[in-house]
Amino acid sequence: MATPQHPVATAGTRKLAAACRAEIPVLTRRLLSAIFTDNPEWTDYTSVPRRELQEGCRQYLTRILDLLGGAATDPEHDDVAAAIGRHRAAQAVPLEAMLRTFRLGGGIVWEALLDKADAIEAREIREAGTAMWTVIDGLSSALVTSYRNAELEQVRRDERRRHALIEDLLAGRAHDATFAARVARELNLPVQGAYLVVAVRGGEGRPLRAGTETALGALGIRSVWHDRVDATIGLVSLARHDSATVLTHLRPQIRGLAGVSPAVGGLADVDSAHALALIAMQTMPWDATGLVALDERYPEALLVRSPDLTELLVTRTLGPVLALPSKERDSLLHTLAVWLAENCSAANAAPRLHCHRNTVINRLQRLSTLLDRPLEGQRSYLELSLALAALQLGASAEYR
Repeated sequence: MATPQHPVATAGTRKLAAACRAEIPVLTRRLLSAIFTDNPEWTDYTSVPRRELQEGCRQYLTRILDLLGGAATDPEHDDVAAAIGRHRAAQAVPLEAMLRTFRLGGGIVWEALLDKADAIEAREIREAGTAMWTVIDGLSSALVTSYRNAELEQVRRDERRRHALIEDLLAGRAHDATFAARVARELNLPVQGAYLVVAVRGGEGRPLRAGTETALGALGIRSVWHDRVDATIGLVSLARHDSATVLTHLRPQIRGLAGVSPAVGGLADVDSAHALALIAMQTMPWDATGLVALDERYPEALLVRSPDLTELLVTRTLGPVLALPSKERDSLLHTLAVWLAENCSAANAAPRLHCHRNTVINRLQRLSTLLDRPLEGQRSYLELSLALAALQLGASAEYR
């Protein structure tokens, strides 16, 4: 289908446009002057070299006259305005300044057309006015579309670069001091100082509340958050706060389950902190929510790090009990867990188990017989506690 033609190139309009072509250098100088004298506080072209700005003005004014003269027909998809939009977006010239410049240029061309209007009829002047502002509106539309597309593409490029930078950071490249300095510069993080790494998963929708980085920033806590397929990773600077304070402010932002590393000394240690944050998260059940620090979960972390040994520990320590029918098995395991939690006191465990002290003692004797070992003693307490923790974690797939 042919592109619809805009009704701009009437005979009178073409005649006026042709008469103004020789004045393009003069019109260009007038537009440059107007840019910096008409409300200059609203104009920011500091990133554009003067000669380049002059050439852009010349191209724009020429394009207006091309359209009015019938040489082109579709100002809303004009390639000249689109190119100007792309270039100025890359130079970070505000869009408002560009639109204002387009309007100023339109006004200057209209004044030039009126100066040549003695040879045409009043009706043709009105037609030229309609054509003039149709062209300016169309070129402005092309400018805006191109500018915003360029901005969007820049955002995408920035996101890709940021993503790659953080992935390299988590992979350990910050052991290179030059790379660490680049990370600090591009992510606006302190070059020196301690960091926490946070790994978050789950939650309904996103595992973090929207605007977490901004919320923490308002409290003076600098952080960077990075989405991966299986988790969201946060890098939190401790430049102004201690770990406890940061975690207090971070907890309300967590919607899923978060694991937090111990504090590390700098960007060079972020890779190891990242691994520790993931381990902290893995020490909790899959459907758990909230925030857990590795400092609170070292026994469970040891179990997670050695799944094969953990399975052997569970089998060797509790195997005969796990082979029982589920009702008896669960009763005995619960009794053992409460007894250990109550410092191995049957009298203290009984109220929590809602039974008599003698019932607790009988169950413990049953356990000792099944396991063919005494339950008392430092080594027994350690092994039994670790085995129960492993069952709670589901670290042994057979007993989940």
